[in-house]
Amino acid sequence: MAKKALTIARLRAEAAIFAVKESAHAEAALYGVTDGKAVGTYVEHKFQAHLAKNYTFSECNSASGIDFPSLAVDMKVTSITQPQSSCPFKSARQKIFGLGYNLLVFVYDKTDDPAGRTGTLDFLHVVFVEARRTADFQMTRGLLQILENEGNEDDLLAFMTEKNLPVDSIEARQIAADLLKSSPEQGYLTISNALQWRLQYGRVIEEAGKVRGIQKVR
Repeated sequence: MAKKALTIARLRAEAAIFAVKESAHAEAALYGVTDGKAVGTYVEHKFQAHLAKNYTFSECNSASGIDFPSLAVDMKVTSITQPQSSCPFKSARQKIFGLGYNLLVFVYDKTDDPAGRTGTLDFLHVVFVEARRTADFQMTRGLLQILENEGNEDDLLAFMTEKNLPVDSIEARQIAADLLKSSPEQGYLTISNALQWRLQYGRVIEEAGKVRGIQKVR
């Protein structure tokens, strides 16, 4: 049977099926594994293998840096105990205007069975976050409030400085000018400044299915 082209709708549907199936699977290779990166790599490879049985899709490459470049979707796997992950820093603008791609977030609770020497990942949440919702919550909320209160460039610059946006004064003024032309979308990630962005997903888990652009897949 010919394989179908993977679409975002099919990706979400298969993510739900995979999460249910994987939550019931006891895996010897995961027993005793506490490294979140190792668990994430395991899930990413297994999910892509699951998709490859029935669908065609372009895989991650170094140029794009995301798991499903043709769909503009990056896959994130994180533990419920601390739902966060890292992400490449491209520009300070990502914190205001979004990452530039969608996120498919798998949130698991891992348990080990000493008797069977296996580990099981119970996927408690799978959330699809549209690109327009991937900016920082507090940053966008504050900027939107300033714009709603008829704030000017100086007000925007002062707020970005107060929030330690990692940007020089020239770029900050350009961002302020762009904001005065077009307001940003309200973001729902918490993005911490670092050499790589640190993305925290607590809010998107809470808001999944309640806010347009944040869909509860499972």
